[in-house]
Amino acid sequence: MLQVTAGKRKGVPVNIAKSEVEIERLKRFIPDKDQYDSRAQRLSSLVEKLDEEVLSSEVKIFKALADNNRLKIIKLLKEGELCACELTIALPNSQSTVSHHLSVLKSAGLIKERKDGKWSYFRLSDGAVIELLNQADLLAGD
Repeated sequence: MLQVTAGKRKGVPVNIAKSEVEIERLKRFIPDKDQYDSRAQRLSSLVEKLDEEVLSSEVKIFKALADNNRLKIIKLLKEGELCACELTIALPNSQSTVSHHLSVLKSAGLIKERKDGKWSYFRLSDGAVIELLNQADLLAGD
């Protein structure tokens, strides 16, 4: 049976089992019974493999990157570690705004912080972030 998340009730995903009748709608597009059976089984299998917890983590990452200032921070950190004061100077934002953006990126697991006395230094969390940027550049055609 096909499982999908149809919405949220007070922040908790609500799983709804798709009935056979709903899966039958696929027959409108695939009249051949053998092909329909195969495609319906494949679709059901694909949907069952979706992990809501993993999807939630991935959404957090993409939301963190969906801001010009945060993307600028990531691109600056691609070249190496920088202190918070350097990032504040590099961006046309207040210190509190830069701090907020750094917090969002850190919470998403995209950057790491190292403290040295009163100074906070930031770097990319790992090479996967650079690869993600490279893939984005390819998709953008740059």
